[in-house]
Amino acid sequence: MKTYDAIIIGAGACGLMCAAQAGLLGKKTLLLERNDKVGAKILISGGGRCNYTNTGTTIANFISENPDFLHGIFKQWTVDDTIDFFEAYGIKGQEKTLGQLFPETNKAKDIVAVFSKILYETEQDIALNMLVKSVEKRGNGFIVKAEHSKGEYQYETKKLVIASGGLPVQKLGASDFALRVAKQFELEIVKTAPALVPLTITGKDADWYSSLAGNSVFSKVSTANIAFEENILFTHWGLSGPAILQISSYWSPGQEIIIDLLPKFNLEQLIKEERQQGGKRMVSQLLNDYFSRKLVDALGKFLALDIKIASLSKADAKLIVDTIHRFKVRPAGDKGYDKAEVMRGGVSTKELHGKTLESKKIPGLYFGGEAVDVTGWLGGYNFQWAWASGYAIAQAI
Repeated sequence: MKTYDAIIIGAGACGLMCAAQAGLLGKKTLLLERNDKVGAKILISGGGRCNYTNTGTTIANFISENPDFLHGIFKQWTVDDTIDFFEAYGIKGQEKTLGQLFPETNKAKDIVAVFSKILYETEQDIALNMLVKSVEKRGNGFIVKAEHSKGEYQYETKKLVIASGGLPVQKLGASDFALRVAKQFELEIVKTAPALVPLTITGKDADWYSSLAGNSVFSKVSTANIAFEENILFTHWGLSGPAILQISSYWSPGQEIIIDLLPKFNLEQLIKEERQQGGKRMVSQLLNDYFSRKLVDALGKFLALDIKIASLSKADAKLIVDTIHRFKVRPAGDKGYDKAEVMRGGVSTKELHGKTLESKKIPGLYFGGEAVDVTGWLGGYNFQWAWASGYAIAQAI
């Protein structure tokens, strides 16, 4: 039986970085992956383009019960480290918007190829189509039992890294494995939920949203504590688009969200200016300057559109301003883990050492990436966490 410095369960972003960095340090690891290829989620990220980091990354871009925990990891592996690492292997980044970096080739497979090259050159072992069935603590190490179409396998290791991700996208092998291992060893778990996920609308307003499916509007979307300015997208089931995905990570069932459909303009001022010019135009004509005809027509459900601006009462004008700048939505729910980008919650950071991500209770057991209670915004932040946590663990195993 081969001996390994560590066995890493999960060949996603965190697991691949951990194995690669361990290999570059002269260590020997075994990656166990349930899919038939490594980096399955990386390959579909960003529509197959892979937004692999964000130049503006700070701990404010993450949700966790203890965001300060991130300092210890991000000090070890910065955004510059990510950029330099991939550039050293031929990946040059191009910024799209809001600090989001993509490979110049726009190919996620080029990111995965970097890791495949390092793992090959440093002679790390990879076992694909391997479903890990159980983990057992034995003496100073662990027994890992796994299942393959060819039979059952058993491995021994002193260091075990759980980088099996979270619950989103079951077809890519997502499972609650990391959470089950944490529960097995009586580690605290922060309540999990889908994050960066579309929101659903049901009931009397469902048809209104559905009729606007495909319409995208630059908006400011808010809850009581935070706001995001990006596009929203009307869908057949409710709302999606970057601003909605962002707010979903902060939204709780039953909570109302507020959408400013025209965040770059002051509609009250625009109406005032129209009045000063005679106010001969209809409300619909003013709104058509800023929105699609389809959306303006749909807003007719809430507003009187075929009235001259000069004829608007104060109450009418206030209703228009409030509807456009404070459009209230009470989502029924979200589209669940299969449509979510990431999982919110996970293994509590209280259970892990701040520099190594090793379990405080179970020496030799490490958790990284999405399995931990660290959830980034949309825009490359979750990859930055995955790379950084994988690097930190590699230094320690």
